[in-house]
Amino acid sequence: MSKATATAHSNIALVKYWGKRNSELMLPQNGSISMTVSDLNVNTTVEFGSFPEDSLVINNQKLNKGTEEYDDYVGIFLNVVRNVVKKDLKAKIVSESNFPIAAGLASSAAGFAALALATSKALNLPTDEKSVSILARRGSGSASRSISGGFVEWKRGEKEDGTDSVAVQIAPKDHWPEFRMLTTIVTSSAKKVKSRAGMAQTLKTCPYYKGWLESVNQDLDIVRKGIIEKDFTSVGQTSEFNALKMHATMMTTKPPIIYWMPSTLEIMQSVMAWREEGLESYFTMDAGPQVKVMCLQKDVLELKKRISELNGVQQVIECKPGDGARILDRHLF
Repeated sequence: MSKATATAHSNIALVKYWGKRNSELMLPQNGSISMTVSDLNVNTTVEFGSFPEDSLVINNQKLNKGTEEYDDYVGIFLNVVRNVVKKDLKAKIVSESNFPIAAGLASSAAGFAALALATSKALNLPTDEKSVSILARRGSGSASRSISGGFVEWKRGEKEDGTDSVAVQIAPKDHWPEFRMLTTIVTSSAKKVKSRAGMAQTLKTCPYYKGWLESVNQDLDIVRKGIIEKDFTSVGQTSEFNALKMHATMMTTKPPIIYWMPSTLEIMQSVMAWREEGLESYFTMDAGPQVKVMCLQKDVLELKKRISELNGVQQVIECKPGDGARILDRHLF
């Protein structure tokens, strides 16, 4: 028997990844940049041994084989691991998150980052950031970015085997401690269209997807430079526009994918109005209805107050640049 526990934080993309060029190896059509956030985390314990079958419990709910959440995600990941170690080991996995899952808050990124690190530790696989990032990517593409802390870039890579498609740190969390991401929760319900299915649908049917790919490298260059130079305006403007471009490709698929809710739009429009008043802030959204508002530390209290007063906002979580994935001594079972 071999057991290990790890924790990992969610990451919020400043330049989005949308679309795969290889679904089996989880290789992206484009690179992406994110911030690993401080206050959204997942703890996962995994044990490998001679169990009758794999088992998975997330937030006290058992997920069974035959469900999409199990087969398309964890089931495939465990088969990848078994192929690496050349042993038919079964796994017992227990995972807990402190935020809603499958709701557009990058829960799969945190979950698979924690699982990949715990798995690597339990099976004596390499636990350096590059190796774990590549393994985490096989469970969820964006999980590759949650292995490192601070500001992270997932390189698209060029090799067909995916060995150069890995996330690397642009800057540690202490590089820009004033940067804030106010994560708003407008619903805790799981989204109807999972990111994986949405990407495939967009890639197949969106007439504007080519424009997305042609413009995203420029966004990467601007945001990377902006992070290094701590240029908030440059990072905020580009990240906001990048998010709108991604959602535009979703909305123009067949059938269209529209994640926004009325409260999503109200937050977006409010942020733009406040910016005109001189309260500098920008918004971004992943594949879901939750809006993340980027700001600097000096404006956090005012923005939290204003956002909390908007219709439909259930919660506002202040997130700073956070730590990368790490091993924990205390197991969940």
